[in-house]
Amino acid sequence: MAKVTFIGLGVMGYPMAGHIAKKGDHELTVYNRTTAKAEKWAKEFGGNFATTPKDAAKGADFVFTCVGNDDDLRSVTTGADGCIQSMRSGAILIDNTTASAGVARELADACRNVGAGFVDGPVSGGQAGAENGVLTVMCGGAEEDFRRAEPVIMHFARAARLMGPAGSGQLTKMVNQICIAGLVQALSEGLAFAQKAGLDTEAVFDVISKGAAGSWQMENRHKTMAKDEFNFGFAVDWMRKDLGICLEEANANGAHLPVTALVDQFYSQIQKRGGNRFDTSSLITLLRD
Repeated sequence: MAKVTFIGLGVMGYPMAGHIAKKGDHELTVYNRTTAKAEKWAKEFGGNFATTPKDAAKGADFVFTCVGNDDDLRSVTTGADGCIQSMRSGAILIDNTTASAGVARELADACRNVGAGFVDGPVSGGQAGAENGVLTVMCGGAEEDFRRAEPVIMHFARAARLMGPAGSGQLTKMVNQICIAGLVQALSEGLAFAQKAGLDTEAVFDVISKGAAGSWQMENRHKTMAKDEFNFGFAVDWMRKDLGICLEEANANGAHLPVTALVDQFYSQIQKRGGNRFDTSSLITLLRD
């Protein structure tokens, strides 16, 4: 039986930790900034909860983190009550936050200093993927650490792959978000065009989804977009955070991301209209004025 800690019980972390509890023979301790949520989780899944990340990680074999951004991540890992200072030698920190590659490398160094391993493992699949335990996990770190952590990761994932050294998981997640940004904008334009042309949009997307234009976004979002329903997943605020990370990394490595930069501006317009919590398919609203 492995001792597992999970830090961060948001819309992703709560069900991810739940899958570890339900599917694995593990002793699980959770931490959340709002203690009431940790208590609720422990009552639902039968685990334990701690009041600080430091206490949560004591004696753990695997420590998972899934929080909002770089600053949140530093707070729960290397902050005053951070988990790394109490991790035992040989333990592994697996970070599922979508964060910068730079902070992943920082955490790898911090873990190495206490004799622990580190894997950056941002996820794709959204809230539904977390709830159904079918996330895709893009990992960076030492192969030995990844292989040890992989069986626990697979409790909430359908696929996990090591992409390279620490930071490589975050860089791969950036590629994912860059692709999604362009796809959602293209789908928005295609839908807006079809509506202006007077076409039966359901018929249009049913047929073209079977050809080269097909995508997850088309399959899962064209109907809700046509109905102006935008409460089906990843929020605009979080997408802007992710695209900001992508653009900052591109500025550092010299990559040119003109479409990504443009779509980021479009999401900024949606925020200014009060659509912060709309899902990313709300780009269509900018084409209806």
